[in-house]
Amino acid sequence: MKGGVLEVLLVNADGLGHSHLMGCPGLYVILKCGNQTHRGKVSSGKDKRVWWNEKFSFAFATRKWNSLTRLRMTIMKSHALQEDSPIGEATVHLVGVLEEGSRRGCVDLQPAPYNLVLPDGTYEGQIRIGLKFIAEVQPTTPMTTERREEAAAASEGKPQLIYRALFRFAFWRLSWPRMQQLFRGCGDSKEDDAIRGH
Repeated sequence: MKGGVLEVLLVNADGLGHSHLMGCPGLYVILKCGNQTHRGKVSSGKDKRVWWNEKFSFAFATRKWNSLTRLRMTIMKSHALQEDSPIGEATVHLVGVLEEGSRRGCVDLQPAPYNLVLPDGTYEGQIRIGLKFIAEVQPTTPMTTERREEAAAASEGKPQLIYRALFRFAFWRLSWPRMQQLFRGCGDSKEDDAIRGH
């Protein structure tokens, strides 16, 4: 069943308070849309600004578009000795983007800032993202950065699996009488060599 793909370009966050960046080994973003979640890479902040420059894809069937009302992004502060903690959250409403994209086939929004809501309910800083929605495409499982690395690592062992499969195919293609003839021929040649040696 055809559906659509929502691409999110995560650019940066700006205007974060010094208290959030001080002594922080890095910040990352958790993006959630519908029942799909992505986690971005860790990036260190400098001068109240953090850069990521990552792209994520959310693919959904057409029948699930009604559940895609918003994209939620949470900036997380990583800690070495304790659990990571959220420092800000932004929500993007997607109804207009999905309607326009389904009507035109594709809609591409340039990166724009969205206000960050802090855990205490106040506003501080902005997160900049770009959105692109492509309708009428076959939805596939999105590939995150971690999954791409896992796939690349797994592909290193594939040549051996391919050779093994080819060997098994060639082995079982040999008929049983042919295999007996081959083995009998090997045995006879050894016996003949033994007789000639005597």
